[in-house]
Amino acid sequence: MTSTHSDCEALRRGQLTVIGRIRSASNATFLCEAHLDELTVHCVYKPIAGEAPLWDFPDGTLAGRELAAYLVSAASGWDIVPYTIIRDGPAGPGMLQLWVDQPGDLVGEDPESGPDLVDLLPAGHIPPGFLPVLRAYDYAGDEVTLVHADDLRLRRMAVFDVLINNADRKGGHILSDVDGHVYGVDHGVSMHVEDKLRTVLWGWSGKPVDDETLETITRLRDDVRGSLGDQLCEYVTRREVQALRRRAVALLDNPVMPSPERHRPIPWPAF
Repeated sequence: MTSTHSDCEALRRGQLTVIGRIRSASNATFLCEAHLDELTVHCVYKPIAGEAPLWDFPDGTLAGRELAAYLVSAASGWDIVPYTIIRDGPAGPGMLQLWVDQPGDLVGEDPESGPDLVDLLPAGHIPPGFLPVLRAYDYAGDEVTLVHADDLRLRRMAVFDVLINNADRKGGHILSDVDGHVYGVDHGVSMHVEDKLRTVLWGWSGKPVDDETLETITRLRDDVRGSLGDQLCEYVTRREVQALRRRAVALLDNPVMPSPERHRPIPWPAF
């Protein structure tokens, strides 16, 4: 569901109440309610104090990288990352991000049948409208294929991941809300200077980037030298901001989606 001004205001100024911990996350991550007047919205809260240090991401904070990814998403106009801020919370300063309600979250509501946007399917059973990524074996020893939908919303996300150098695009980090909008979450390991792209969205490798997307990349390239770059420098290093611009320039100079040509191009686990 697209966020409203009121939802964003509740996230910025509302009283935060922790209602549960998300145990599947590798760092301290909480589901919260933000209360402002008569409005209550759900959000994800990741306190900076709960971040585990990463040797290959020594600068800044994971929360800062999450916010940087949101700023790039907002500047693109693609609305890939849910509304995200950094503010004080019950465990100190941290990242807050609006919760994405998905089909099946509500009582009595069943998700649609059929493959997910990213899924593991039996080998040789790829339905129309899906692209294969790799073949592997499941825990039972059966051959399976990792696939994702040939979907414009995912294609934009794949380009976005190239730009922000996302090192952790798992299938579980791709969320489709109740209105059909597709969001990406968990961008704490992005924006690095060195190539660290790891993603399950390799289905367009070697395919050309369309003209409309190139227009957006051109605008981002220019924005990084202006107000967007100034905003990003508050949360990541100047070298990382410059690297973001270089990645945009590289896509414009060679408008072809990259291929997984290096070691471990897919995050593990993939979901």
